[in-house]
Amino acid sequence: MTAITNRKLAALIDHTFLKAAGSTDAVEVLCAEAQEYGFACAMVNPAEVAKAAALLDGSGVRVGTVVGFPLGQNTVRTKCAEAIEMVEAGALDIDYVLNIRDLRSKPSEQILEDLMLLNLASKKICDDVVTKLIIECCYLTDDEKVLACRLAKKAGFDFVKTSTGFGSGGATPEDVALMRKTVGKTMGVKAAGGIRTLEDAMKMIDAGANRIGCSAGVSIMEALPN
Repeated sequence: MTAITNRKLAALIDHTFLKAAGSTDAVEVLCAEAQEYGFACAMVNPAEVAKAAALLDGSGVRVGTVVGFPLGQNTVRTKCAEAIEMVEAGALDIDYVLNIRDLRSKPSEQILEDLMLLNLASKKICDDVVTKLIIECCYLTDDEKVLACRLAKKAGFDFVKTSTGFGSGGATPEDVALMRKTVGKTMGVKAAGGIRTLEDAMKMIDAGANRIGCSAGVSIMEALPN
């Protein structure tokens, strides 16, 4: 396992709360933890972006959210409108869910055009926005994963992401390694879904991930030797 400092590990973590249910103060707790540990981002559902943005204002911790989540089956127009609303509400990280049925049925040129529209929808509102495309690896063949990653890179996305956490499987080191090999060194790879321990996180980092999406950020940090 690669050695890593507390600060560097925290800066790789998108601290996440994307559940449908939870305690009434879940977002407040998430944002407080994100500030305490110096996480890269606090990821919340769209309805809670404005609250998280207010809580984290001036903290240096970014607010992130998801678009077309968790199935990716919204129209491109709907996803664009949602992304714009989220940036206006204070989100700076936008994780879009790829429509994998389209990936399998439409020409690559059409998928690329759609992805370019999605990527630009949020970035035209704020040039500090980071975009990530969730390709939901558990449902794709390796060839489909490679195609999705190549199209995301061509469309200008900043990251490709393994999973929503709501599919039939989460991140694996093998998928992360394939994604890293496909996109090269200049694009981000986010591992998400089922990452619950420091060992899990480090396996993903060693495989090539430079962002970790998880709800277990605090316990992962607490497990890191001083």
